[in-house]
Amino acid sequence: MTDGKTLQLVMVSAGVGSPSSTQMLTQKIAATITEIAHQEKLPIELSVIQVRDFASDLAHAVTTGMQSESLRSSLQQLRMADGLVAATPVYKAGYSGLFKQFFDLVDDDALLATPVLLAATAGTPRHALVPDAQMRPLFSYLRAVPIPTSVFAATEDWGSGKKLDERICRATIELIYQMKSNVRHDVRTQASKLYRTTFSTDTSADLDEIDFDTDLMRLATGG
Repeated sequence: MTDGKTLQLVMVSAGVGSPSSTQMLTQKIAATITEIAHQEKLPIELSVIQVRDFASDLAHAVTTGMQSESLRSSLQQLRMADGLVAATPVYKAGYSGLFKQFFDLVDDDALLATPVLLAATAGTPRHALVPDAQMRPLFSYLRAVPIPTSVFAATEDWGSGKKLDERICRATIELIYQMKSNVRHDVRTQASKLYRTTFSTDTSADLDEIDFDTDLMRLATGG
């Protein structure tokens, strides 16, 4: 249980237009989450990361290993989140390069046991398997907990309305109750020592955060 604390939900949208179908889907999911959380009297604070805002920062970080302050702050939001919505447009039968670049910079243990709702948009239903066939393995690798129901919206789904709304509602309920049960906190508390953690992918991090006074560091430096 959450013991009355406000849960932090981060929504990552990799849509490139403004507006975009990915942004529209993210907004529909956010509205449903807000409605159900209100019904359940569950305090949830939503924050949105628009990946397109970091396009140049991502390219710089990938090629140099140096992250801008704003990008580093967004990645830190993910580390602190109780739940995540990850949404991407589909291009050429796969998630977007911008989406992948962003999550390439997420440390392997940052999303440990974090519930994730997977969402994708495309112009044709031929891409409907992308959330489960491509996005789910990515977040499993990141040790997150993708919920059973993913949300996919093709262009034709926006006109049908009911089926898309029902799927969003189902996925949202799964996400909210995963967050409400405090899965992330309990797994991290009870089993944190059983996971191998990784060094940060941000080489611009403050050197003061690294403890050089250890046997391993002294051996590495010849001391």
